[in-house]
Amino acid sequence: MDFLGGQPLETAGVVRFLDHLAAVERVAASTHLQALHGVLFLFRQVLGREVGRLEGLRTMRRPARVPVVLAMEEVRAILNAMHGMPRLVAAWVCGSGMRVGEGLALRVKDVDFRAGTITVRAGKGAKDRVAILPGRVRDSMHRLALWRLALHKRDLARGDGHAPLPGALERKYPSASRAFGWQFLFASSAVRPCPGSGRRLRWHLSPSTVQEAFHEALRITGCHKQASLHVLRHSFATHLLAQGVDIRTIQQLLGHRHLDTTMIYTHVHQPVRGTVSPLDRF
Repeated sequence: MDFLGGQPLETAGVVRFLDHLAAVERVAASTHLQALHGVLFLFRQVLGREVGRLEGLRTMRRPARVPVVLAMEEVRAILNAMHGMPRLVAAWVCGSGMRVGEGLALRVKDVDFRAGTITVRAGKGAKDRVAILPGRVRDSMHRLALWRLALHKRDLARGDGHAPLPGALERKYPSASRAFGWQFLFASSAVRPCPGSGRRLRWHLSPSTVQEAFHEALRITGCHKQASLHVLRHSFATHLLAQGVDIRTIQQLLGHRHLDTTMIYTHVHQPVRGTVSPLDRF
């Protein structure tokens, strides 16, 4: 390509390159944006100069796709086909609207059983927020916390009982890693050595374990929707909207930075669902 042929990169050549990706290669919008960022990095960090104004550059937008949503009957059947901790994680995601990673990263201290709330620490965008603790899983979560306490006591008796701490807390509070409040609620079944410190840490349950159990439940129930665990979060938001919950409240519960992100669920719950086809009136 003439804009990569050993000559200094020109702004017009950059535009041609990015337009070629969009019009000829027909790459996805995310790939096009990644290429743009790569060019900017090349100019600024490697060549040490600004790329200049990219006149006439085509912009690509991601297609606005309607999220996949499960009906409550489908959710109930899927949860009934799951077992153990993966089932509890799935019910937790569906009932609180948390991201799967946020749920698995919960520490014991983040759950307030009396208030019926969950504190999500450093969620997407490094922001804390408060989510709801579903009443239907509260007893199960309380039993899980008691089991977790017994497991932690056994770990301590073996000289372990450490949990990984975020940021610089390990240096600031050296003993905090063995405090029960800092332990992962959805704990892994095994402890693993930390390469840096040599400590044996108990991490949280692997996301892949829960995903595999969820996909197996889809197969068992005969649900043919293109669904992952994240679809339970979509379902949470859509069913709240159907109940008449304010869109701003849903935005806060989901932890969305921009309201536009939450508004996509209004395209799922639209009056068209209650509209009768003319064919059905014959």
